[in-house]
Amino acid sequence: MSTATLPKGDWIRGISIRQPYAACILAGAKTVENRPARWRPGWVLLHTSKTIDRPALRTPLIGRTIRDRQLVTGAVVGVARITDCHQDPDGAPPCSEWAHLVLDDVQDLPLSVPARGQVVPWKPTPDLLDRVFQQLPDFRP
Repeated sequence: MSTATLPKGDWIRGISIRQPYAACILAGAKTVENRPARWRPGWVLLHTSKTIDRPALRTPLIGRTIRDRQLVTGAVVGVARITDCHQDPDGAPPCSEWAHLVLDDVQDLPLSVPARGQVVPWKPTPDLLDRVFQQLPDFRP
């Protein structure tokens, strides 16, 4: 698929996530990502930060989830759709101070695409979108 067949305008962002959490999302075991601020629903490129949370690798649930998965860093490794973003309702005891991004329609890329990311939502370049969506010919936003 080329960007010529993708929607025009500002319809997709990038989200940078540290490993091994990105691998857990791609495996389908992690469907909520925490962020310090709300994000709008919509499509995101799943980008892996350049660092790995080494202590998290010793967590049994994470270890089982990422078994036999390569922990690629500094690259786009998939796409997902944010279907909801919420914080605890006013007056409710907080489960956390973070906004919860609910991820759905996660698609793993066959080959990672090296790219720079950011902590905040970032806008991918047309070239990056071309390289990602060439690998997902059946993708329809």
